[in-house]
Amino acid sequence: MSRAAILAVDDEPQVLRAVARDLRRRYGADYRIVRSTSASDALSVLQELQQRREPVALVLSDQRMPEMDGVSFLEEAAPQLGSAKRVLLTAYADTDAAIGAINRSQVDYYLLKPWDPPEEQLYPVLDDLLADWRAGFRPPFTGLRVVGDRWSVASHEVRDFLARNHVPYRFEDIEVDPEAAEFIEQRQAAESSRESDLALPLVVLQDGEILEGPSPSTLASAVGLATRANQPFYDLAIVGAGPAGLASAVYGGSEGLRTVLLERQAPGGQAGTSSRIENYLGFPSGLSGADLARRATAQARKFEVEVLTPVEVESLRLEGPYKHLTLSDGSQLSCHALMLSTGVSWRRLPWVDHLAGRGVYYGAALTEAAGCRDQDVYMVGAGNSAGQAALHFADSGAHVHMLVRGGNLGAKMSQYLVDRIEASPAITVHLRTEIREALGEERLEGLELTVKASTSALEGEQPAETTEQVETRYLFVFIGAAPRTDWLQGAVALDQRGFLLTGPDLGEEELQDWPLERPPYLLEASVPGIFVAGDVRHQSIKRVAAEVGEGSVAVHFIHRYLADL
Repeated sequence: MSRAAILAVDDEPQVLRAVARDLRRRYGADYRIVRSTSASDALSVLQELQQRREPVALVLSDQRMPEMDGVSFLEEAAPQLGSAKRVLLTAYADTDAAIGAINRSQVDYYLLKPWDPPEEQLYPVLDDLLADWRAGFRPPFTGLRVVGDRWSVASHEVRDFLARNHVPYRFEDIEVDPEAAEFIEQRQAAESSRESDLALPLVVLQDGEILEGPSPSTLASAVGLATRANQPFYDLAIVGAGPAGLASAVYGGSEGLRTVLLERQAPGGQAGTSSRIENYLGFPSGLSGADLARRATAQARKFEVEVLTPVEVESLRLEGPYKHLTLSDGSQLSCHALMLSTGVSWRRLPWVDHLAGRGVYYGAALTEAAGCRDQDVYMVGAGNSAGQAALHFADSGAHVHMLVRGGNLGAKMSQYLVDRIEASPAITVHLRTEIREALGEERLEGLELTVKASTSALEGEQPAETTEQVETRYLFVFIGAAPRTDWLQGAVALDQRGFLLTGPDLGEEELQDWPLERPPYLLEASVPGIFVAGDVRHQSIKRVAAEVGEGSVAVHFIHRYLADL
């Protein structure tokens, strides 16, 4: 939080300088001393401080000012002052007005001019007032403000981007927060001459600048994230900052490679949305995916790795030993060795996708957890990600309904999660249950479910089905994943599902253009110098520890590749 302000107001420049001098000498180290030469100017200053969410601790105003006296000024300024202490500087003849203002609670104290010596006449009074103010003051949130509709896709995307990139913010919902709705109305009134409507959400930066419906790249630049490479060429470029990519970045940077890490959304990848990873070596109490991503990103930066986000790679061009990447903003960078750790995207449900971001969310969407308290939340999926999310939302006060297509929760989920879910009174597991339809036009209002019986009447018959409708505003989908490899078609060998083939999984057909005498290294793709780690690799083990291991081991082979150039 910035330092609280002490505002001095006087129309006589010489007196104002003397007041500011004495205030600065005593309080300058702890408070920001602000001066105004008139009541109207002071009102403007207070409005600006309020817009910036900068607190005001004390206002010291002269009583005799030509356009507006001190009592009137403090009365008009009261809505902007909040708990700030109010002091009048008066001549002896004005004491009756000052006392009357004190009795009406418009002024906390008055001081006679001159106040020399300040050690006796000024500081003791202000010390007491400021101590009283500090005792009751609750610092406001000073990070970014996101003002918008909770059920808006754009609002969800902005909030999710900020949260996953560890940028503090406060969300103000125009549907339930009167101040947020008033802020939008004021903004619309101020922009009444423009033809188009406001693009929500509005993002209010710490300096008061307002961004309307910003894109990820605009928002990233505004909050200080790096989106442009500092160099045109690197020893190692890593595409994807999930656990595998982050591990490669840490080991590459620590071993002296000029390394750049490119991430399309936020460091951590899909694992970064995990609410609690409890089986990761060395963390007996577990850690969140966001915490793991934050720690690993800081570690990579310590070794001078450039981390660029949000940056999306659109194409790859090969030229001898060089790999050239074209980014979504049109810029290019090149490298000797390329690590592909692009991860996977959640598969989508076509019959609910029209409500994505408006009650239907793919993955954990932990930004929504705070609004789910005392709500019925539905989750589709039976893997570890679904289990971790279910426990997190249950701990946040929601009642979670897990919809599992199969007849056994433990088929794809770690046993420790199964045990905790079965023991939780806030989680209900619905086996052999699928979603048939999502209900609602503007936002999710309910689901139509299909429930299959556990047995059929006659052998060979399809199990009997029943349908039911449930009310809910939240559905989280975890139904498997697809690789992000469309931009690599034709450049490197993929399996039938789009996962990248490496090392011993590469057959004669994939290696017919292999130019070297040696075979591909363990994690090397069908092109020399291109390596793969993590979920995007063919038949990889879908565990965070396995991804970290692959990313680390790949750097060993990258060094061997670079040594042969």
